[in-house]
Amino acid sequence: MDYNILLRKAEEASKNAYAPYSDFQVGACVLAKNGKTYLGCNMENASYGLTVCAERNALSNAIVNGEKEIIAIAIFSPKMENCFPCGACRQVIFEFQKETQVDVITQTKTGSINTEGYEVHKISGLLPEGFKL
Repeated sequence: MDYNILLRKAEEASKNAYAPYSDFQVGACVLAKNGKTYLGCNMENASYGLTVCAERNALSNAIVNGEKEIIAIAIFSPKMENCFPCGACRQVIFEFQKETQVDVITQTKTGSINTEGYEVHKISGLLPEGFKL
């Protein structure tokens, strides 16, 4: 699947973010091995520890729909370029890779989403010693 499409879906999801405290909207789009996509956005809470990131929300959406293996996740924020996942999200993404490394796609300002304005990173590069059993 074209990663521009994943980023566009993540951008759409970011519009539904609930971010009244930080005003930092984030959307994510997970690509499962079977080609299906799942969306998520961040959801803040006055008790900050209960906030859920867009990436974990999208992964939860995939899991509730029976997915156990993902191959990519696109992350978009209208507030910054290259919006990378936090440490907790990196570990959760790491958990759901199986045969291949998960691609983490972030948008850049150097190009619009429609002209390959993105970067691709392997989750192992963002979390080189992820926890696994």
